[in-house]
Amino acid sequence: MAYIITRLCRDCVDTACVTVCPVDCIYAYKGPDHETFPNQLYIHPEDCIDCGACEPECPWQAIFEEAAVPAIFADDTPLNYKMMEHKDDFEVGPTEKKEHPTAVEIEANKRKWGLDT
Repeated sequence: MAYIITRLCRDCVDTACVTVCPVDCIYAYKGPDHETFPNQLYIHPEDCIDCGACEPECPWQAIFEEAAVPAIFADDTPLNYKMMEHKDDFEVGPTEKKEHPTAVEIEANKRKWGLDT
């Protein structure tokens, strides 16, 4: 099992998780198919060592253990796995310091994607 980045990351793309990943398994999509691969980060499931370092670092609370992905985000698990078929279109996400979201922004993002908190 791997950790999964859910749609809570879409268009937020904070790279705090990339910074702490000891095996550089968190990727950004750089290919042309943005309909299939929206603007978010992805965890390569075969490279992930299940260390869990990324989960608490995500300020958007978008990362879950595969078995704990909320049902509303069930489609995000196969999307992370699908990246393996298109590995050449991904690169390890660049890191940049961003201001972390407020608790209100995090809750609004969760509501936007239908996650009841």
